Amino acid sequence: MNVKVAKTAGFCFGVERAVNKVYEEIEKSEGKIYTFGPIIHNEEVVKDLEAKGVSVINTEDELKNLESGTVIIRSHGVPKHIYDILSEKGLKVVDATCPFVKKIHKAVSEESGKGRHVVIVGDPTHPEVLGIMGWCVTDNFTIVKNAVEANELIFENNMKISIVSQTTFNYHKFKEIVEIITKKGYDIFVINTICSATEERQKEAAEIASSSDAMIVIGGKSSSNTQKLYEICLKECANTYYIQTLDDLDLRQLELLQNVGITAGASTPKKIIEEVQKRCQKR
Repeated sequence: MNVKVAKTAGFCFGVERAVNKVYEEIEKSEGKIYTFGPIIHNEEVVKDLEAKGVSVINTEDELKNLESGTVIIRSHGVPKHIYDILSEKGLKVVDATCPFVKKIHKAVSEESGKGRHVVIVGDPTHPEVLGIMGWCVTDNFTIVKNAVEANELIFENNMKISIVSQTTFNYHKFKEIVEIITKKGYDIFVINTICSATEERQKEAAEIASSSDAMIVIGGKSSSNTQKLYEICLKECANTYYIQTLDDLDLRQLELLQNVGITAGASTPKKIIEEVQKRCQKR
C-alpha cells in the first residue's frame, strides 16, 4: 500500500502555541490551573492535561466561583466580558488565543465601533464564533453559516456591512457567501479572516484525496476544521474515513486498495498521525 500523508496535517501554529503554553504553565505554576473551555478540540490532548492536574471550566458561573489559580484562555478565544470577569476577580490569566483569532476580535470591534453591521460567516455554536460575537461593540451583527442563510439576508438599503469569517471556514463556501451578499447591492467591506494554514490544508487534502483509493481524516469529533476536511475529501474520494485515534481505524476497509491518503485537523497531535501512518504501511 502506498501511503501519502499531507504535509499540512496536524498542529497549526495557533494550536501548538496554545498547547505549549499550558504545558509551560504546568512546569512553573504552584497553584491550580484551569482552561476556560477545552484548550483545543482534541480529546486525547485534553485527557493528558487533565491527568497532569489541569481542569476545564465550561461555564461563566464556574469561573465566577473561582477564588484563586491560573486561568488559560483557549486557542479559540473568548468574548470580551470573560476578560472583564477575570480582571474583577484578580485571577492570573494566560492568554492562549490564536493570534489570527485575535485579529478578528480587533477587526469586529473596530468595524462595529464605526457603526457598520458585522456579518460573521461561521458556525453559530462554535466557541470561536461565540468569542468573535463578544467583541462587537454593539448587537449590530449577524451570523451566517451557509449560502441559504446568505440569500435570506435583508438589510436596509443604506446599511454598511463588514464581513469576517471563522478562521477554519471553508474558503470556497466563504467566497460563495460573499458573492451572494455582494449582489444585493449593499456597501460591503470584506475582511478575509480564514487562516492561510486552513486554506493550504484544505487545498492539499483535496489534491491527495482526488488521487487516492481511500482517504483517512484524523481529528476530534468536535473539531470544526477536521469536519470541513472530511467534507472536502469525501467530495474527491468516496472511501473517506473520519477517525479520532488509531483505535478507530478499521483496516478491513482498506483491503485490496493501493493508494491511501492521510490528513489531519489542526488540533491533531503528530503522534496520532504517525501511529495511523505506520499501521497502514504495515498492512
